[in-house]
Amino acid sequence: MSIRIGTSGWSYAHWNEVLYPPGTADRDRLAIYVRHFGTVELNASFYRWPRDQVFAGWRRRLPDDFALSVKAPRGLTHAKKLYAPEIWIERIKASWHELADKRAILLVQLPPAMERDDARLGYFLDKLPEWIRVTVEFRHPSWHHPDVYALLRHHGAAYCIMSGANLPCVLATTAPFVYVRMHGPDHNHLYAGSYSDADLQWWADRIRTWQADGKDVFVYFNNDGEGNAVRNADTLRHILGQG
Repeated sequence: MSIRIGTSGWSYAHWNEVLYPPGTADRDRLAIYVRHFGTVELNASFYRWPRDQVFAGWRRRLPDDFALSVKAPRGLTHAKKLYAPEIWIERIKASWHELADKRAILLVQLPPAMERDDARLGYFLDKLPEWIRVTVEFRHPSWHHPDVYALLRHHGAAYCIMSGANLPCVLATTAPFVYVRMHGPDHNHLYAGSYSDADLQWWADRIRTWQADGKDVFVYFNNDGEGNAVRNADTLRHILGQG
């Protein structure tokens, strides 16, 4: 079973002198990133879904055995709130075909104000092809319920485990893989702060347990400020013997 650790996004100017040499051009950052990590979570797709040709370009540029996870568009999750998802699913399917063997997980992040609606979630998961692996990140507390976890298990979808300010850290595993988003240890702000070595050792123990249970594990650090995501991902990989 594989363990993949990376960051949420890669194109950050403030990662110069952390991951990228000073003055690195935007277009050159991905080539440097893939020399350090074997996976990344694409977040820009949430704001504007890329054309199929862009996904095809990533497939050609990414090295063998690299895994690209992609955040679902806000048009699907925040505008429509998963209602009538068919048009968006067709676009996602076409893009997923272009990624081919470089595709990893589709991240579906629901808005904080979207309350639990099992029927709507179930309809969306029914329409999504089985060959698209999906994780769902719930921000409204009403979703954190055993019946929701059972619904995810029925569809082979992963509950997205979260670490971050004011977000419940529920270690629910509902799919053949585990998906973890590390939003930062700051108790008051998302995407801020740096995890301590003790925090990361605790997560490493959880990851080893999931791996022993036969699950693939994906972990993405989203605390990009000051390059914390890069440093924390490197430390966690080192603890797990990956470098």
